[in-house]
Amino acid sequence: MSHLMNTYLQLPVTFARGEGVWLWDEAGKRYLDALAGVAVCGLGHCHPKLVAAICRQAGALIHTSNLYHIGKQEQLATRLALLSGMDNAFFCNSGAEANEAAIKLARLYGHGKGIDLPTIIVMEKSFHGRTMATLTASGNRKVQAGFEPLLTGFARVPYNDLDAVTQVAVHNKNVVAILVEPYQGEGGVNVPQASYLQGLRHLCDQNGWLLMLDEVQCGTGRSGKWFAFQHSGIVPDVITLAKGLGSGVPIGACLARGAAAKVFKPGNHASTFGGNPLACAAALTTLQVIEEDGLLRNAWELGDFIRARFKAQLAGLSGVQEIRGQGLMIGIELSKPCVGLAEEALRKGLLVNVTSDKVVRLLPPLVIQRAEAEQVVNTLSDIVKEFLMA
Repeated sequence: MSHLMNTYLQLPVTFARGEGVWLWDEAGKRYLDALAGVAVCGLGHCHPKLVAAICRQAGALIHTSNLYHIGKQEQLATRLALLSGMDNAFFCNSGAEANEAAIKLARLYGHGKGIDLPTIIVMEKSFHGRTMATLTASGNRKVQAGFEPLLTGFARVPYNDLDAVTQVAVHNKNVVAILVEPYQGEGGVNVPQASYLQGLRHLCDQNGWLLMLDEVQCGTGRSGKWFAFQHSGIVPDVITLAKGLGSGVPIGACLARGAAAKVFKPGNHASTFGGNPLACAAALTTLQVIEEDGLLRNAWELGDFIRARFKAQLAGLSGVQEIRGQGLMIGIELSKPCVGLAEEALRKGLLVNVTSDKVVRLLPPLVIQRAEAEQVVNTLSDIVKEFLMA
């Protein structure tokens, strides 16, 4: 009998060790990891520079709390500000916490403008976390069911629909911010039209709203740039990060600039563990390796390569609806639910998952090489063909 709460439908495997894009189970079977701990292990498993940095920091100092200055935390805030164009950072432990901080920031910003019931525009098919505020913001009924009453203060519109946002602006004078994923991950790896973020930026500027981007899954190099918004030429007011930032060591961040960077004051928000020395050492090393090893370019080029190879191998299959993504964030949408494909891939030594019922999702480590990418495409293409022809 397991003493774990029954919160996950886990696949029948336990991993014992990892190296690069590979994992080994307790019996010694090897698996090619095309999921990277759900976009977390961007450097792959047990990257030697990361392991050394974590060991050094653990041997010196793990935690003190934010009652005191933390040198590496200040270094990380400066590094992220330079990479993103933001002014400052709040550190926490997860994507949900980073989004929770953004939601609180937006509400406090609204109250500062004299708005008693501040409202945040959020999107259908979005996913922002499982705290009460973030599951309310998420456009996913499955994560909300059973947890009512949900919070007020959110207005939902279709993703990739600027006209719908404009209509909210006309009818709701309490709007203070937009919270949106540049590319939706859990919602099915959805990539909007190229002008979408530019249009949202324009609407926010027109109305005095904050543009808040959830880059928890698509950020930290996964899209082929440091941040997904950098493909669009705009700069948001708030960015949330987690997943790949610490390469497996839990850390989240809420970055802000301009007026948004001045909202929080001492006592408004806090985190006991957020940005402790160990987590910040992991994040600083992650950013260093991504830069020094050219992993942004690798993510861009290998992402294009993988999508092109899938399109070639799956061409003509009527059950393949679309192959889409950006960088190493890839979705293959099928015509029918395909949750069982993840277990079939596991049997064949490949780790992927299925999101939004019928989208096979791949989030390989940023260190993946062409031969490994070929293996992912060949193995998964065969599995998809077998599934659709059954």
